[in-house]
Amino acid sequence: MSYNKIPPRWLHCPRRGQPVAGKFLPLKTMLGPRYDEQVAEENRFHPSMLSNYLKSLKVKMGLLVDLTNTTRFYDRNDIEKEGIKYIKLQCKGHGECPTPENTETFIRVCEHFSDKNPSELIGVHCTHGFNRTGFLICAFLVEKLDWSIEAAVATFAQARPPGIYKGDYLKELFRRYGDEDDAPSPPELPEWCFDEDEEEDDDNGKAGGQESEPGSSSSSFGKRRKERLKLGAIFLEGITVKCVTQVTTQPKLGGIQQKCQQFCGWEGSGFPGAQPVSMDKQNIKFLEQKPYKVSWKADGTRYMMLIDGKNEVYMIDRDNSIFHVSNLEFPFRKDLRTHLTNTLLDGEMIIDKVNGQVVPRYLIYDIIKFNGQPVGDCDFNVRLACIEKEIIFPRHEKMKNGLIDKAQEPFSVRNKPFFDIYTSRKVNLISVVYVVVLKAAKQCWVQVIPQLFLASSEFVY
Repeated sequence: MSYNKIPPRWLHCPRRGQPVAGKFLPLKTMLGPRYDEQVAEENRFHPSMLSNYLKSLKVKMGLLVDLTNTTRFYDRNDIEKEGIKYIKLQCKGHGECPTPENTETFIRVCEHFSDKNPSELIGVHCTHGFNRTGFLICAFLVEKLDWSIEAAVATFAQARPPGIYKGDYLKELFRRYGDEDDAPSPPELPEWCFDEDEEEDDDNGKAGGQESEPGSSSSSFGKRRKERLKLGAIFLEGITVKCVTQVTTQPKLGGIQQKCQQFCGWEGSGFPGAQPVSMDKQNIKFLEQKPYKVSWKADGTRYMMLIDGKNEVYMIDRDNSIFHVSNLEFPFRKDLRTHLTNTLLDGEMIIDKVNGQVVPRYLIYDIIKFNGQPVGDCDFNVRLACIEKEIIFPRHEKMKNGLIDKAQEPFSVRNKPFFDIYTSRKVNLISVVYVVVLKAAKQCWVQVIPQLFLASSEFVY
């Protein structure tokens, strides 16, 4: 990483928390003026700003403990000239908790200072001021102030929300100071954790290494892409759909996002589905080169659907927000007692009115994976047949046998019919005012708006 590049995810990370137990002030690292070209004025955190903040609180900080594994972020002289003693205690990040030796040194240094200066605060920072910082502060509270580990972790979280957010740090604290089985689940990752993609840093003790606090290398699904979390995302604007809730917790959220991206062959971050490209003279040639099918353009909302076992059905919107859908079943045709897994569909949610009642429906217009099989590589006609035979038919069979109660489901599921393009006049779909070509990864299908919806029979994912 460039010596003068700001740390990943630093920009919108809160500068500081509140004092903990009247003794510690958790902070993110300050950055000296040489980083100003990369940091807007409202986001800067110079050492001088720490002094001004302390003056506003009318408190004195006598010691600052720097836990980062680099010296490039700011000049320690800017701290010491304010009368604050500076201690460098290098702790590796990147999925490594502070060692027992790190912890012992931190506690000894802070205890020695506090005994001599009981009214002065001790500032503590790593790169972001959450995981290494929280770990060592909690260890001090337990070992020297006789707090329970539960109380220490909860108090730190109140002072520096959301607190320690790496699960392995929490488990290690409870292993050392309590029962590992009692360790709480890590909290939701804060929004600023998703500001940038994974990149290299030099705060882990080796050249080109990274601290990686928001996404540890110990994550169950490997090196996780950084996805922006949109809290309070709404499923299907305009109505409330029962049994649908947003997924916001890790590692579940990231695991679902990555599985969908992998199924689509999508190497970037964000929603992996097809995206529109305006039709021009060049793109219109698609209509000459391949056979296309036609359907109507529904006034719907785009969603992909991941079916990954019983009660593991998820909808993915264009913001890459994930929604869990309960009470929706997709049995395996060859054994209706078995639920489909590793199945990814593409479609749209629409709102119909039946006898004056609003009825949400999911219209499936493509399939990428079926029970782990790459059917998205097949001819579009084969994929349409797969949707009808393997997705829709088994559900109808269980309904006929009274094993699925449609009234309890959050929405209905149907396949969207397609017709050969020459039948467009017969289905009254001849008014074409705008055409787009949808392309993403290997995708190449065409949609004509507002009345016509076209798909190539050779469309593949």
